Amino acid sequence: MTDFKEQLAQGLQEMGLSLPKTQQLMLLEYVALLKKWNKTYNLTALRNEDKMISHHLLDSLTLLPYVKNAKTLMDVGSGGGMPGIPTAICCPDLHITLLDSNTKKTTFLQQAVIELGLKNVTIASGRVETIHDKKVDVVTSRAFAELHDFIALTKHLLNENAYWAAMKGVYPYEELEKVPNNIEVYQIDKLTVPQLAAERHMVLMRPKKENV
Repeated sequence: MTDFKEQLAQGLQEMGLSLPKTQQLMLLEYVALLKKWNKTYNLTALRNEDKMISHHLLDSLTLLPYVKNAKTLMDVGSGGGMPGIPTAICCPDLHITLLDSNTKKTTFLQQAVIELGLKNVTIASGRVETIHDKKVDVVTSRAFAELHDFIALTKHLLNENAYWAAMKGVYPYEELEKVPNNIEVYQIDKLTVPQLAAERHMVLMRPKKENV
């Protein structure tokens, strides 16, 4: 665990993130749970624990600067809890809903939330288009769907003044061409994830305001 502690601490330092030791330990605890349950529930294709720090924790934490002013967030197609659980650990005042249609995965998510003592997380099981009792400030996903599908499936979840934070790999040229005209893509940032040799981008979008 010490090596992973150092690996995480070094990654956080490179990202300019200062997290209390308690949160760092919880992040490592989450990775341990992911590894333990992965054998049974196939939560992630990643079997190499060394890479879990970079590919799951640090990659998820690239979301943090984009949710600073939000009070509620929904992680759609959360799978094994990324980016929702690492974000919840680091932002205890942000209320996060983890949504997935796979009941095995939501069973794991429920267990992880209990074991980690995350009071700011709710689990929702089902398809995103059937969720109509929640509206949030930010809707995020990591590799859930192409941008136009992501927008169409989740638009009903947005509060007034809410936005999408779509976590992408390579720059999504083709997907951006299909974004509907009534949606504004207002920021695209290239992200650097320590220890991860792959492209990452954050795409921020919001519905265009209708002219009054």
